[in-house]
Amino acid sequence: MQKVSAASTLRKGAVVRPIPFVTSRVVINRSTVKTEAKKSVGDLSIADLKGKKVFVRADLNVPLDKKTNKVTDDTRIRAAAPTLKYLLKNGAKVILTSHLGRPKKDNKKKYSLDPVIEKLSHYVGTPVKKVDDCIGPVVAKAASELKDGEILLLENVRFYPEEEKNKPEFAKALAANADLYVNDAFGTAHRAHASTEGVTKYLKPAVAGFLLEKELAYLDGAVSHPKKPFVAIVGGSKVSSKITVIEKLLEKVDKIIIG
Repeated sequence: MQKVSAASTLRKGAVVRPIPFVTSRVVINRSTVKTEAKKSVGDLSIADLKGKKVFVRADLNVPLDKKTNKVTDDTRIRAAAPTLKYLLKNGAKVILTSHLGRPKKDNKKKYSLDPVIEKLSHYVGTPVKKVDDCIGPVVAKAASELKDGEILLLENVRFYPEEEKNKPEFAKALAANADLYVNDAFGTAHRAHASTEGVTKYLKPAVAGFLLEKELAYLDGAVSHPKKPFVAIVGGSKVSSKITVIEKLLEKVDKIIIG
C-alpha cells in the first residue's frame, strides 16, 4: 500500500497540491517557479553563476526553544544546504531569505532569523553574514559588498505585511539587489507571496532548488503513477483551504484520510 503524507516536509496547515512535473518547465502556483531552458539550479553552470547575485527563497521556519531561543530541530536548515553549497561552490553571491513563524508588529524580535545563523553556517561550510532588514539601503549596501562564494541572510521576510499580500512594489524591492532567482522553499511554494511569486517578474532565470525539484519529482511519481491501493493522508489545521486538493485527490486515490 502506498501512502502520501504531507506532514513529513510541510509545516502544519500547509497545502499539498498535485503538480505536474515536466522536463521543459516547472510551474508552481502559476509563476512561483517558471523557467523554459533552465528549470533547476543544477542546470546553471559556473558561467551562469560566477559573480552573480542569486536571490534564494528557502524555508528556514524552524522550531526554537522558548527559553534559550536555540534551534531545536535543524531539519529544514540541513535540507536547504545542498542548493546553497552548489551556488557558493560555483562562485555565486547568495542573498538568502526566509520567513520564521507568524510575526506581528509587537513581537518581531521573537521571530528574528538570528538563531539560525550558527546552524546555517555549519551546514553550508562558510560564515553566514546577516542584515536586520530584507529590503532597503542596508540590504543594498551589504549585497554590494558580497564577494564570490559568500552568503548574506536577510531578516524575516514576513516582518513586512506586503510579503503575504504579494505587493508588486515589495517584490521589486526584494529583487532589486539580485540577478537571478532560486526557489527552494517547498513548504511555501504553494503560496503566491512576494518572495515566492512576485520576485519572478523581476528576476530571470527563476529556477527550482534541489529540494523543491526533489519534492516535485516525488509528488509526480506518487500522484501521477501511484501503486495501488493508494491512500492519501491530508493533515493540518486549515481543512477549508484544502478542499480543492481533496477534490483532485479523490479522482486518483482509493481512500483519503483527513486528520
